[in-house]
Amino acid sequence: MCGIAGIVGSASPATLPQRIETMLRTMAHRGPDDAGQWIDPAGGCAIGHKRLSIIDPAGGHQPMTNEDQTLWITFNGCIYNHLDLARTLRQHGHRFATHCDTEVILHAYEQWGPACVEHLNGMWGFAIWDLRRGTLFCSRDRLGIKPLYYTWDGGTFAFASEIKALLAAGAVEASPDAKGLGEYLSFQFCLDDTTLFAGVHRLPPGHNLVLARGKDPQVSCWWDIDFGIDEAHDESYFVDRLNRLLEDAVRLRLRADVSLGAHLSGGLDSSTVVSLTRLLLGDAPIKTFTGAFDEGEAFDETRYARRVAREYDTDSHEIYLRPDDFAGSIERIIWHMDEPAAGPGVFPQFWVSKLAAEHVKVVLGGQGGDEIFIGYARYLVAYLEECLKGAIEDTADRGDYVATLATITPSLPYLEHYKPMLRTFWREGLFDVPARRYFRLMDRFADSQSLLADGCAVDTEAIFEAFRGIFDSHGAAAMINRILCFDLKTHLQSLLHVEDRTSMAWGLESRVPLLDYRLVELLAAIPPVIKFKHGQPKYLFRQAIRNLLPAAIRDRRDKMGFPVPLAGWMKGPLRDFAADILLSPTCRQRGIFSPKALSAALASEQPFGRSIWGALCLELWHRQFIDRTLDTETLRH
Repeated sequence: MCGIAGIVGSASPATLPQRIETMLRTMAHRGPDDAGQWIDPAGGCAIGHKRLSIIDPAGGHQPMTNEDQTLWITFNGCIYNHLDLARTLRQHGHRFATHCDTEVILHAYEQWGPACVEHLNGMWGFAIWDLRRGTLFCSRDRLGIKPLYYTWDGGTFAFASEIKALLAAGAVEASPDAKGLGEYLSFQFCLDDTTLFAGVHRLPPGHNLVLARGKDPQVSCWWDIDFGIDEAHDESYFVDRLNRLLEDAVRLRLRADVSLGAHLSGGLDSSTVVSLTRLLLGDAPIKTFTGAFDEGEAFDETRYARRVAREYDTDSHEIYLRPDDFAGSIERIIWHMDEPAAGPGVFPQFWVSKLAAEHVKVVLGGQGGDEIFIGYARYLVAYLEECLKGAIEDTADRGDYVATLATITPSLPYLEHYKPMLRTFWREGLFDVPARRYFRLMDRFADSQSLLADGCAVDTEAIFEAFRGIFDSHGAAAMINRILCFDLKTHLQSLLHVEDRTSMAWGLESRVPLLDYRLVELLAAIPPVIKFKHGQPKYLFRQAIRNLLPAAIRDRRDKMGFPVPLAGWMKGPLRDFAADILLSPTCRQRGIFSPKALSAALASEQPFGRSIWGALCLELWHRQFIDRTLDTETLRH
């Protein structure tokens, strides 16, 4: 894990060293172990690097070059199969000066050119300056685990791991993007390459970017999810294949030259990662890290996490968070995030990452399991409506139906705590086209709309069309595959954004074995009737790990995610804190939210959803990055 930065085509080459240094200083938290920069003697390019040393700490200084110094790379991430690739490349005649995965990328680029990325298994955002061709080649990993942002004004191109570095270097002025703002109000994340900053783009997952002299950047997709169904194999084959891939995914991510541990919530995903880690490490010590709230069982899963820690003999560490922790850290969290994304879970994740960083440099986690293994309650809600429609229209025997109303019934107890969602969801639009129905499940604008000022308009139809373009992008017949396509390309990106920022804030490398691309490709190809059998969340996953976990963990139906008692806190101990921000003259004058509506929401006895959270984050984001009224030096430290 590291921070990368670069500028190509600057009108003032003499300023490049200072600008790169400014970008690196802004991202110092991403790489506390080492730093470096390289300036093209011809003045066409400057790249920089802040390093968190994980693989070959002594030999992996960056920017790194090849033997004849015609290629220069700055790389953030980890290539888990670098040892295997190095052996292959040696057979092609390549010679290595280090044991670092960065050098493997360089030689792979020499051997295969831009197609080198197809040989990599890992997480990355990197840039290679090719002196001979005068081109910059940038790439991002298949699932978007590592970030890469860029800006282009027609003459100067700049890129970085974090947006704040682009702002610090003067590559772009900080101003809100209207499209990004509308998408954030709708989903609490942005779609495709959009960000909340005008003129700043994210390189999408599974995409490359090539910048040649005198031309605009060319962005191209090199990997995408294929939902072509494998009809040749049965359930037992897929269970066995999944089991083997899970073990290998964890095995690869245990490669490190520093100490490592694991996040442990007590849920199926993180518990599986811990159990496989114990299986693979034998008697070696394992440290695990758990966060909770002292607000009753609804916000405390430590009893499950402790059960897993005992079962696999881990050195477990816990942290309990309180309202003053939130008030004291939320501004700093927004600074690290660059732009707000996802829900309040970023707050405990920030503190659990701090806890982990006090003990290890690498941590494994279960991120992505709910997406690829179909674990969210909303998936069941969406498919329950499909079953009702199929029963009424007598179309339930079509091949794209995962379950019938009769077979889905045993799974319905999963929805016991989601009755408010069901009431809202079925209030209108029942049996509309699938894209509209899932849009309603994902859309948070209904909550936010009541808080907006009269002059603040959001083009909801344009946002829906952008949503539908992703939802229907693969033309999958089964609704569950269309849902998975959308979530992997959007909602998961917001969670990975949080994963990256909360770990990097403390100089911690976070690895997510459940998002090994081989697992994603396997799950995409499995017939929906098998992977979401009878509408049971994580059905196939449970079959694959049935001998790994205690039954009390494996058969849980009450997994909570990482719930935060924010609604209760904002009615009580954080009420004044939230009111001081949201009812301030600064927020009133911004013209996004209605002071009257915000005041009523804060005073209401009714629990609110994520609307107040979204408003609070958006206001703090404006203050930090648009108004620049917060002390960035204090936030940085």
